[in-house]
Amino acid sequence: MDITTTESLPGRRITAVKGVAVGSTVRTKNIGAGLKSLVGGELKSYSAMLVEARAQALSRMEAQAAELGADSVVNLRFMTSVVASGASEILAYTTAVTTEPA
Repeated sequence: MDITTTESLPGRRITAVKGVAVGSTVRTKNIGAGLKSLVGGELKSYSAMLVEARAQALSRMEAQAAELGADSVVNLRFMTSVVASGASEILAYTTAVTTEPA
């Protein structure tokens, strides 16, 4: 599946819009990160957790796009929000489309 943050895919023509595809995950940060946040520096375990969470949200979004019958997605966006104390949601959303060679 082709995935892009732009409105179009080079060399492809969008033939149908299948709908909005989303994928999300909610993660909590490591309790041990609290001390590090007081003294400064990168929270490496939290950074690694966010990389993993983005990958999972992207995978879930891609699966939903495929369920909609899409072969590509355009206008991919990520959003993060705090859903509870110490917990964040990572959301990937996009427009699922079918394409053909231009």
